[in-house]
Order: sequence, then C-alpha cells, then structure tokens
Amino acid sequence: MASLRKASKSHARSYKERSQPASRAHLGFLEKKKDYKERAEDFQRKQNTIKRLKRKALNRNPDEFYFNMVKTQKLDGVHQEKEEAEPVHTEAELKLMFSQDQKYVTMKRNSELNKIERLKSSLHLVDNDTAPQNKHIVFVDTDKEVKEFDAAKHFGTHPSLVNRRFNRSSLESLKKLELRGNLNEEDLKKVSKEKEQRYRELVKRIQREKDLHVIQQKMEMKKNLMDKKDKRTKLQEETKSSAPVYRWRHKRKR
Repeated sequence: MASLRKASKSHARSYKERSQPASRAHLGFLEKKKDYKERAEDFQRKQNTIKRLKRKALNRNPDEFYFNMVKTQKLDGVHQEKEEAEPVHTEAELKLMFSQDQKYVTMKRNSELNKIERLKSSLHLVDNDTAPQNKHIVFVDTDKEVKEFDAAKHFGTHPSLVNRRFNRSSLESLKKLELRGNLNEEDLKKVSKEKEQRYRELVKRIQREKDLHVIQQKMEMKKNLMDKKDKRTKLQEETKSSAPVYRWRHKRKR
C-alpha cells in the first residue's frame, strides 16, 4: 500500500496557479496565495510592533534617563549609535604612564621632605602670636636680689639678646666670633630678617609637600579605578584637599 501511495504521488499532476491574463496585464503582478501570506504576516508583525511601542510610551517615566539619549544620533530620520573613537593607548600603556607620573610626584615629594628636614634642623621656632608665651622663672632668696637682678648676667649673654627665645648666644661664643664689641641693633635685625625669610620658605615647602601628597593619593586612586572588573562602592567624593574614598569588595585569593 505504501508503494502504491508513493507511485500515485509521483504520477500526480503538479499544482500550478494561473498567471495574470494578458487582458489584465495592465493591473500588474497577480498575487498568489504564498505572496498574500507573506504580506499578511508582515502587516501583522508591524501592527504588533506599533502596539508594543504605544504601550511602552504610555508606561514610560518622563523623568527617566537612559544612555542612548546621548549615545545615538538621528541620520535621515533613523536613530543610529554614535561611532566611538578607538582608544589611542591600550590599558597597559595607560597604567604605565600613570605609574611614571606617580613616580615623578613621589620623587618631588621626597625631595621636599628632605629640604624641610634640613631647614628644621637648622632653625628654631620664631616668636609669633600663635606660639605659646612661655615664661622662665628665676627664684632668689631676698628682696634685695630681686631689685639688683640682672637677667643678662644671670644667663651669661648680651643685654640685647635677653628677650630672644631663639639663638641666644652666650658671651663666650660672642667673644669667639669677635662680635661682642661690634654687636648692635642693626645686626640683630638683619639676622632676625634672614631667619624670618627662612621660616617663610619652610612654611611654603610644608604646604607644597601637602599638595604633592594629595596629588599622589589622587593619582594612585585613579590608577586603581582603571581596573573596571573589580566591584567597588564610593564612600566619599573627591575634594581639593583629599582624594575620593572607595571600598572594594573582598575577593578571595586562590
């Protein structure tokens, strides 16, 4: 029976739809059933797409933002994604450049620290309004000694150096430098002015070292953020005087 069924199909006449009659050729191509099915399916697909977009537009939040707003452009009435320029440097090259810059900043900061230490070792604190006003109390036995008390003689220094809190040389050192006979107020002012200039330099170098330290922290944080695979959470925003603070998710090392 199966063989007879196959034989009957092989000898059956193939189905053929008629073509457009010559008298109706001016009406165009005669649509067949398969053509109608393709046209109907395409029409239904477009109608469903329009309904879905209408529903999406009705449910859309007007305050919502999505990145395609700024990453697409309209060309000939069609939205197309903007072509992003290819990066000039690879991630490894960028990390190397950041490390080189960071080494330079670290070197400059260490240089400033060394200069600050040298200045501090050669200077003492200068009297100023913010410094604590320390007192040196000298105890004597009688009122007569109080009236006749000579501070310069007691401390063994020149009378013009008694009220100084820094670099109060003794008479012996002044004799060695041959300054006892030539010491005057003008020389003291000159020395004091030179010291004040060096202290101002010290203050500027300390501030510069602090700025370099902040720059170093920011560069180190930027280098760590270049690895986008690690998940992190921002705890504090970046400011002029501090780098941003992040907390990385703990990753178990194998």
